[in-house]
Amino acid sequence: MFSFCFKFSRLIFLILLQRYKKFVLFILVLNNISCHENTKTTNMVSNKKLIIGDKAPLFSLPDQNGKMVSLNEFIGKNKLVVYFYPKDESFGCTKEACSFRDSYEDFKEAGAEVIGISADDENSHKGFAANHKLPFILLSDKDKMIAGLYGVGKSMGILPGRVTFIIDKQGIIRGIYSSQINFRKHIDEALEILRKI
Repeated sequence: MFSFCFKFSRLIFLILLQRYKKFVLFILVLNNISCHENTKTTNMVSNKKLIIGDKAPLFSLPDQNGKMVSLNEFIGKNKLVVYFYPKDESFGCTKEACSFRDSYEDFKEAGAEVIGISADDENSHKGFAANHKLPFILLSDKDKMIAGLYGVGKSMGILPGRVTFIIDKQGIIRGIYSSQINFRKHIDEALEILRKI
């Protein structure tokens, strides 16, 4: 009898999971990334939303190896994909980072460098990059000042933003994509825009 009840309960659970997949995904995302504090802080220089055609704000931040990386290093040399994400090792952020990794050669062929930015520290980024064999730069924006410069606030009112900026060689923003749950679309949108500029 116990075996039948267990199998029946499991069947009901799987049916409900299938039916409410988006709700379950939202709960998982919420559980994994809502632990960050408020994205807007008193340290932020600006919380103005950037638009296509704006000059990308310059910044220097430490990467996963503790080396300072400046946006100026790339201007005039490479197109850039700068993506802000909520938290290392969370479900959505891992899925997004691995999608960028899997398409990294496509980005290189398009003449672009990929840079991920979150409030996690350098050690967290180092582990995240190693665990998932990420070939691109991860920068630590601990005080969220650069997120503020780029106007990346909370999405859905509670979650730290997930926004991708496509920047041309002159440092002009040519595309912006924001979605908390369409992880793969960040990559597709960025590649589509890069191939046109």
